[in-house]
Amino acid sequence: MSLYYEPIVYMIPPEEEGMLLKTILQKRMNISRKLISKLKLTEQGIMLNGIRVYISVKVKSGDRVEIRMERERSDDILPEPIPFEILFEDEHLLVVNKAAGMVVHPTHGHYTGTLANGVVHYWQAKGELFRFRPVHRLDQETTGVLVVAKNPYVHQHISEQMIAGTVDKRYTALVHGRPQQQEGRVDGPIDRNPDNPHLRMVTPDGYPALTLYKLEEVWSGGSRIGLKLESGRTHQIRVHMTYIGCPLIGDKMYRITPNDAVQRELYDQLDARMPRQALHASELSLVHPVTGERMTFYAPLPDDMIRMQELLRAQYHPE
Repeated sequence: MSLYYEPIVYMIPPEEEGMLLKTILQKRMNISRKLISKLKLTEQGIMLNGIRVYISVKVKSGDRVEIRMERERSDDILPEPIPFEILFEDEHLLVVNKAAGMVVHPTHGHYTGTLANGVVHYWQAKGELFRFRPVHRLDQETTGVLVVAKNPYVHQHISEQMIAGTVDKRYTALVHGRPQQQEGRVDGPIDRNPDNPHLRMVTPDGYPALTLYKLEEVWSGGSRIGLKLESGRTHQIRVHMTYIGCPLIGDKMYRITPNDAVQRELYDQLDARMPRQALHASELSLVHPVTGERMTFYAPLPDDMIRMQELLRAQYHPE
């Protein structure tokens, strides 16, 4: 096995002749200074027409620029044969449909049984070396699309897309009650709850957070809502839905206890049938860092949310 991953290649067009290789790396290939510094230390990290050169050289039309990253592995993650669903994979990206109850990355108290353990075992079984680099996270009980970068270049590019707001993340939720409007926005800053640091809350002094929502189906017992995140705060959808009086069905952390006895009983009945928050990352769209193609990944609604949706349709008439 080669010491390096397959190279990422850039061909110099006529209009860029005479530019410094450093400029090409930073402005055309969008490689961070940190990664460039790392590539410079390796024998084949930065190549011009197959030759290792200084990044201060000037390029010519038709020159072939290649960067090669050394192969990595996650030595701190124990490989475990944990099944998971793959939505897409190439030499740069792995996109999975995360199951409910699965922690993404080992943390204190969750050293094994995570998605990372399963992915590392999967790569190992195929004789491949990659470091587990999730580009974003999903809560333990949230299902759906999750993207893993296979090298630092890809991770950097997708992270920058997220900061720029060009990664489109959409969710489906089943909630108690219904929002007042058919569609709208929840613009509420979020920060830790001072009384319970594990919880988040909307507070004027919090970090900016914006969630867009649209009602997709309404019943007397609850609603199905499509959501789009314009920011990525911890528990953002769960906090914002509770903030507007529509907590997610099954969400034990952000549950509201209604004053009305009939409504309280309805909440209890639905929550008892949904063992987790009814939230699913249904769709994610990004630009592939290497091919430049806009790609959209879909994850079907999981069985437990389908069952809850069927229950709402059958026992709680549409409004």
